[in-house]
Amino acid sequence: MTPEALAALHARAFPGPPRPWSAAEFAEVLALPGVALFTAGTAAFLIARRAGPEAEILTLCTAPDARRQGHAARLLAEMQRWAEASGVEELFLEVAETNIAARALYAAAGFVPRGHRKDYYDAGGRVRVHAHVMGKCLAPKG
Repeated sequence: MTPEALAALHARAFPGPPRPWSAAEFAEVLALPGVALFTAGTAAFLIARRAGPEAEILTLCTAPDARRQGHAARLLAEMQRWAEASGVEELFLEVAETNIAARALYAAAGFVPRGHRKDYYDAGGRVRVHAHVMGKCLAPKG
């Protein structure tokens, strides 16, 4: 998917606030070392970044009309295989406290609570949303 296609899907999946990422922001992220893009056609995508023995899920989104069809779970599994093959020992992510569906998806994939970031997301105006930090240990190679 092109940065423009990623931005369009992100805007559909996360109409805001906070605002969705722009095509320029996607292009910048994709150019960073250790970044990988996983796609489910035009229905969903996941972007992760590996740094040493850790990998972070930067964003995962599914088109509203393609939700609850298993795309996100398949992308998580694909990303985990990539992480394991890359020597990653721990995965982590941040998810909005209000995103109940995503939190359930991550829990079902074996992610556990690791922390809490108060007022992390700007939900517009004076409203702030807490973030949950979740992680998952992977078996080290060797």
